Amino acid sequence: MSAWVLPDQFADVLPSEARHIEDLRRALLDTARSHGYELVIPPLLEHLDSLLTGTGEALDLQTFKLVDQLSGRSLGLRADTTPQVARIDAHLLNRAGVTRLCYCGPAARTRIDRPHGTREPLQLGAELYGHAGREADLEVIELAIASLRAAGIERVVLDLGDVRVVDAVLVGLALEPAEVARLHAALAAKDVATLREEGADLPAPVLDALLSLTRLYGDEAVLDEALARLPPSDALRQALDDLRWLGRHVEGAAVSYDLADLRGYAYYTGMRFSLFGAAHDAQTPTELVRGGRYDEVGAVFGRRRPAAGFSLDLKELVAALPRPALQKAIRAPWGSAPALRAAIAALRTRGETVVCVLPGHEHEVDEFECDRVLVERDGVWVLQPLRA
Repeated sequence: MSAWVLPDQFADVLPSEARHIEDLRRALLDTARSHGYELVIPPLLEHLDSLLTGTGEALDLQTFKLVDQLSGRSLGLRADTTPQVARIDAHLLNRAGVTRLCYCGPAARTRIDRPHGTREPLQLGAELYGHAGREADLEVIELAIASLRAAGIERVVLDLGDVRVVDAVLVGLALEPAEVARLHAALAAKDVATLREEGADLPAPVLDALLSLTRLYGDEAVLDEALARLPPSDALRQALDDLRWLGRHVEGAAVSYDLADLRGYAYYTGMRFSLFGAAHDAQTPTELVRGGRYDEVGAVFGRRRPAAGFSLDLKELVAALPRPALQKAIRAPWGSAPALRAAIAALRTRGETVVCVLPGHEHEVDEFECDRVLVERDGVWVLQPLRA
């Protein structure tokens, strides 16, 4: 095997895609800033016990582990940035009121979490701490939608669910965590056969309710059907009322509901959402954003605060978009004459991209579309259109 072959699901990012990713990073962070979110940059490496404390334990199998040669302690490469941002909110900022934070940086995962995924996502996200109401849920959903719009995604579909729905069905049952996890996995996969098998010892009304959840997806009528089919409780009614309110208030996306989608159940404490998007020339929307409410995320750091947020992978987002046009640029001859160097410097100061052609490379293709050329006319360097 070649020494230059990369590990599976790791890849180099080449110039055109790298430029596209960087343009999106800037646009999406600017979008978050326009909504009042402050940028933080957590480290890529942390002590393992910090990364995997509390909510982070769900990421144990996804985390690369190594030993710090200075201290001898175990370190981990972050697989998800959200627990780190919760640590920053709890320990470093420690603000009394609402805190809005955003981030963008690489993560590393031991395995992919979806087909054709990468084990080195470039994760961008936003977190809102300090407000328990559904207004915060709506804000992070609309920021996520605005982020996809800023990226050029024209058709956006919002898929909503809430882990409190299943909690309300299972309330009062003395189930082992492993049993609950198996039920959640079967529900998320809508695997009716496995759900019947795993729920064989449950009370008949509970099993019937779980089986009903596998069919409860679609438009707002799903919420009315859930009220009719599931065991009534104040907790169920509140969860469904919150979902209905969010669906009616959100703007910029078509809305659907899936009451059995429990991906990330151990992480979320309330509503969860996914955004599916497609560029203008794509037929099938792709899942691009995941988010929700996770009020327990800061508890292990000594500060339990209401929290809601979302994240996306910029590499996946770029893959869902058409390749952008090459950047316009100016072609200039290479030379050491002071007047030429001054002319090039002045153009770059104005924000122009100037590509100097080295001797012998006049006809090479590059990553820029040079539509103008710098030429000397009567001792003055001027721009003129570059003919193909």
